[in-house]
Amino acid sequence: MISLKFNKSELVNLSYSLRREVLEANKTGAYCNTSIVDCNTRKYHGLLAVTLDRFGGDRYLLLSQVDESLIVGGKQFNLGIHCYGDIYEPRGHKYVVDFDANPVPQLTYKVGEMLFKKSMILVPDKDQVLIRYELVTSPHPVQLSLKPFLAFRNIHALTHRNNEARTDGIPVRNGMSFRMYANFPDLYLQLSRKDVKFTAAPHWNMNVTYSDEYRRGFDCNEDLFVPGYFDIMLKEGESIVLSASLSEAEPAQLLRKFNALLKKRTGAETFHDQLVNCADKLISRHNNRLRISAGLTWMYTGLLRETLQSLAGLTLYGLNDPKQFEEILDNLIEDEQQRLFHRTTQVESPLYLAITLQKYIKWGADEKYVWGKYGNVLMQVLESYTGGHRQEVTMHPNGLLWAQMEGVALTWMNAYINGRAVTERAGYQVETNAFWYNAICFALAMENEYNPQNRAFIERWSQIRDMVKANYQKTFWNPELGYLADYVDNYGQNMAVRPNQIYAFWVKYSPVDEELAPSVLRVMRNELVTARGLRTLSPRDVNYKGVYDGSQYDRDLAYHQGSTRTFLLEPYIDTRLRIYGDGFISRAKWLMKGFVEDLNKHGVGAVSELYDGDPPHEPHGTISSARGTAALLAVDHLLNEYGEAGL
Repeated sequence: MISLKFNKSELVNLSYSLRREVLEANKTGAYCNTSIVDCNTRKYHGLLAVTLDRFGGDRYLLLSQVDESLIVGGKQFNLGIHCYGDIYEPRGHKYVVDFDANPVPQLTYKVGEMLFKKSMILVPDKDQVLIRYELVTSPHPVQLSLKPFLAFRNIHALTHRNNEARTDGIPVRNGMSFRMYANFPDLYLQLSRKDVKFTAAPHWNMNVTYSDEYRRGFDCNEDLFVPGYFDIMLKEGESIVLSASLSEAEPAQLLRKFNALLKKRTGAETFHDQLVNCADKLISRHNNRLRISAGLTWMYTGLLRETLQSLAGLTLYGLNDPKQFEEILDNLIEDEQQRLFHRTTQVESPLYLAITLQKYIKWGADEKYVWGKYGNVLMQVLESYTGGHRQEVTMHPNGLLWAQMEGVALTWMNAYINGRAVTERAGYQVETNAFWYNAICFALAMENEYNPQNRAFIERWSQIRDMVKANYQKTFWNPELGYLADYVDNYGQNMAVRPNQIYAFWVKYSPVDEELAPSVLRVMRNELVTARGLRTLSPRDVNYKGVYDGSQYDRDLAYHQGSTRTFLLEPYIDTRLRIYGDGFISRAKWLMKGFVEDLNKHGVGAVSELYDGDPPHEPHGTISSARGTAALLAVDHLLNEYGEAGL
């Protein structure tokens, strides 16, 4: 079984434990996210954040934390932990002796002769988190006191003491409900036993500090509202469940419900199993609309680029579910008409649709069916790049796409500093034009096979295809340096060594001669490939930033100027395997192994968005990345095709 465990020495070391996060996410778009010692270090951390349509479909944090105290013999032992500037109070982490996230997050505390466990489950299909408390051993009965900290705010914002907040609650069965502001839903806090007592003691807990936000130079202080506390007596061997939900629960069923859900949560035995668990968490069904979250917990759901690039990996290679693949793709096409056919600052993304469909066919979908359903969409996408349809990108007489908007980064390398693009890359972009050629060739192959009477399309686009083929290699290839230009503008080739050139060889229909691949791959191996993905810029470049840390300014400089991306491993490894075959398998497995080793870093059990370009390649960004997870699932699938068992 995959080990997602931490011992006492690791947990009590806050410089270690506060940088490791645990995440639960469900199909409603809700999540539970905090550090492994239950100390919130980000404004995004909390026990229950939910998606609210009434506020535009964004996520809102209702329940920030619950502090537990054990009271025995007149002594109170506080298990909670909060940061206030440089001070942590209370310091409940000193009682933690074990943490295990497989199959669900569970903390074990030892206080004298008492052993106490706390386990959390986010209900899969409901805005509800269940926390089970177990008094495993104790020579005496113990009074358990639970103090909730309420936020009721957007996950991207912070809240402060104010006169508009409603500070009273309404009694419900075995608990209380709270609604701090108008238009918010009620938050029901209920326990599984009747003998619980709630004591109202309303106050604001002032100036909670989120250390990760402070480290990044963001606003980091918040006031949280505490309405009072719940008390209940526990004897050795007894358990009780706390439910936080948007609807009133049946208290008598809470313990049974928790145990039933726990029984269904089989632990991950292999790295592949853990990736599949991550894939499932990244897909939510809200208002009966199935979508992919680009990254948990703060990236958005249903984004065009991230969905197209992660769709096959998550749904096909991970969940083996073509129905989810099509439903998500159908929703995306319906939601993204503007970007697909008219205007977008993601100029390469609509063209990635061809790759997504090619993956579906290669996975085993019927080619004729796929083209019959999605062919017109792709042909409309192609047409939108020709004369005058888009302002941001257009086809030049040489057949290549020129993308330029003053001051706008039009590709996935889209970081900004003070409103200025760090990597504008205006002109002919190497990956955009590779996707363009591949999409044209794919559409022509499908139309020739299944709709040959469409002569006007076939003849017109055959001419465009031939123009692109004739001009791509001579535009981007630099024979003296032995690799492809990242982009070409009015000043000529930009020869910054970046990973985007790998796509020219990876796409099914390549616009370059394959004999150029060894030279390009050698340059990439020497300058870009690391043990945690491909760097976004060579360390030899004067603009290289090898560490993604510090202020917002420093991080944005490094975001596409040296930090690595996990998702780039898929095209790189796939291309290397296709050219070198079995000879690259051991290296591919080595590249995958690094992510197995990192399952206990950053997001515990999850795949991080990016890593430092410099050793030791520390993880950063979103703790669970859709594109990163999908890429590792795709590579795992490739290795299995070569007869190599997944890691």
